Amino acid sequence: MTAQLNPRGDVAVLVPAAGSGVRLGPGRPKALRLLAGEPLLVHAVRRLAEAPSVHSIVVAAPVAEVTAVGELLAPVAPVTVVPGGAERQSSVAAALAAVPAGPAIVLVHDAARALAPPALVESVAAAVRAGHDAVIPVLPVVDTIKEVDGDEMVLGTVDRAALRVVQTPQGFRREVLTAAHAAAADALTDDAGLVEKQGVPVHCVPGSEQALKVTRPFDLALAEHLLATGR
Repeated sequence: MTAQLNPRGDVAVLVPAAGSGVRLGPGRPKALRLLAGEPLLVHAVRRLAEAPSVHSIVVAAPVAEVTAVGELLAPVAPVTVVPGGAERQSSVAAALAAVPAGPAIVLVHDAARALAPPALVESVAAAVRAGHDAVIPVLPVVDTIKEVDGDEMVLGTVDRAALRVVQTPQGFRREVLTAAHAAAADALTDDAGLVEKQGVPVHCVPGSEQALKVTRPFDLALAEHLLATGR
């Protein structure tokens, strides 16, 4: 039986958390690395659970850590934990298969974006609820972007006005995401990319500076600073 947060909610959130996170350096799987004394996954699930529309959360954990992750998250929120796969896409598919009947909206969220606020969850879900098949939170690109060749020589300057930095949670009508995973041929690290391949339009909503992705040690230090300052 899948654990439920809000029986009246129409949103299920999938959290693929089986990755190793090699860019953070050696150690435990990335989702279980500590941020201010607690695993990234705990921070992420706590914020997801605070979003009023969330009916259920399904976490895809490393195969060897399923029981431990379940015990870790039990005091935080009712969460279903399933074994993840070798690739992110297979972990999302495993979590999607465990979503109970009911929620019409499915969000996919990276545990590495541990500080994404509940308001961002609600914003993405609201856009799907309003009629969009697929929704992603984005931020404008602020740096100058150069296109380079294999020898690191500049080929030109890219117009950043039409570029966006993509975050999670990404939201979908449930049947759209299910069909995209069923048809997936190539492994992608972005679920919006899967639905794009099916010709589904993807709508953008404003992202959040708090939803930074913890990938490198510097990101971890920045996230700890944000927590310390109450962000």
